[in-house]
Amino acid sequence: MATYTSDGRKLINVEYDDTPEINDIVDGMRVISKDVNGNEYALFLLELDGNISCYILDEIYIIGNVGGFENLPEAIKAWKNDEI
Repeated sequence: MATYTSDGRKLINVEYDDTPEINDIVDGMRVISKDVNGNEYALFLLELDGNISCYILDEIYIIGNVGGFENLPEAIKAWKNDEI
């Protein structure tokens, strides 16, 4: 289990080929799911209040970030429908 932090625009002190995986920690939230679409990938994170956040990354750069989903299927649906 690895721990990652970001500055809001990119993951800090991370090599380009190193990507967070399920059960890693990103910005204090546990990664509960991950999906890849081409060069981009989505991390679905469990917030402290029980909601789900989604970070969309291209290598180490955060290109999208939406929080407050009530459940994982809702967050995944938004990612699949390009709503994030």
